[in-house]
Amino acid sequence: MAEKKIVVDKLRLIYEGLFSIQDLYKLIDVWFREKGYDKRERMAYEKVTPEGKYIEIEIEPWKKYTDYVKSEIKIRMIFTDIREVEVEQEGVKTILNQGKIQMVFDGYLTSDYEHRWEQKPLFYFLRTIFDRYIYRIYTGKYENHVIEDVNQVHNQINSFLNLYRYSAESVTAATEHPYPGH
Repeated sequence: MAEKKIVVDKLRLIYEGLFSIQDLYKLIDVWFREKGYDKRERMAYEKVTPEGKYIEIEIEPWKKYTDYVKSEIKIRMIFTDIREVEVEQEGVKTILNQGKIQMVFDGYLTSDYEHRWEQKPLFYFLRTIFDRYIYRIYTGKYENHVIEDVNQVHNQINSFLNLYRYSAESVTAATEHPYPGH
């Protein structure tokens, strides 16, 4: 069985205000693609409530460093009370989302993800010895990469959302735009 080590555990980001879900998702997608990650969407759930939409998305990007070690980042995004609002900013009308966002970031370092060292009990024992004493130098380097990537994507998303927070102060008018079917 591959060994999965938690490197970053439950780094949180909370935001409330105006934003664009599409632009946020595009930012995350582009960032991971530029960093060489492949992405898998584990869950996408949407529910319309009287207060607004409830959306839950869980993605797991991963990146192979070697044939033995890969990093995985899990991002769980929960959007609550999401409503579309029409915003006029500097004479231009655009439709944005308004609501609350909670994001949780986890970073993992997975070793022997191809299960090569589990063929026989002797190989498993040797893998444990190698991991503990020989590969520790290399896996430590990769752990730092995972920590750095999780912190970078967290900061990138936080900066992106803060742009909406500061631009919302200069909004001249915002009117609620109801979702179809409400």
